[in-house]
Amino acid sequence: MQLCVNGARTSADGAVVPLSPEAVADSVAEAVAAGATDVHVHPKTPCGRDTLSPRVLAATLEAIRARVPASVPVGVTTGAWAEPGPAARVARIRSWTALPDHASVNWHEPGAEEVAAALIERGVAVEAGIWSGTEGAALFRRSPLGPRVLRVLAEVTDPDPAAARDSAHALLARLGTAHGRPVLLHGEEGGAWPVLRLAGRLGLATRIGLEDTLRLPDGGWAASNAELVTAGTREWAAARRGHD
Repeated sequence: MQLCVNGARTSADGAVVPLSPEAVADSVAEAVAAGATDVHVHPKTPCGRDTLSPRVLAATLEAIRARVPASVPVGVTTGAWAEPGPAARVARIRSWTALPDHASVNWHEPGAEEVAAALIERGVAVEAGIWSGTEGAALFRRSPLGPRVLRVLAEVTDPDPAAARDSAHALLARLGTAHGRPVLLHGEEGGAWPVLRLAGRLGLATRIGLEDTLRLPDGGWAASNAELVTAGTREWAAARRGHD
């Protein structure tokens, strides 16, 4: 169960979303204690904007790693919104003074191949972000880097809980064999819980956290990432048992 800590959310999404390195580290530690085994985080500037800044990334990684066991991998985003322009993202990656265990690369974004190659050159594992509703799956199937990624993040962007499962099946079909790499399937907003349950039924890895949804399975507001991880672990296991 991967924890997606905060995503591109801001203070406008409420005080429950951790933004500073210290708040992120506290939230991660609680979620790991609740059962999260991997971490995906968006480092933030003091004003709450996603960034690939080496200074901010180092402070965020240091804070998290001081609070969780070394056995828990910590990854970051390389989303285009955090550093517009492929060349600028590559330059940022080459300037990092502290390295995450892995980083996500959205394959539909311009420069994805170059960004992924820069990460691999630095010894950072790559999560290939393949979004539904984009050409990411087709581009990834043709990518020479496909066999070298850590895993595929199959990201269902359909927020409609009634349609998200069908969107997930369609995305998985477009991915095909995904170069033989493991697949982590997840949804967002209203689709987060239906897709998480589908991942359980299919025996796929998944993720949950305040990046993907602010709400619990019953529709109530989540008080923390730890609460979401607890619910997510329970929902995934129940769906898996139902499949078996």
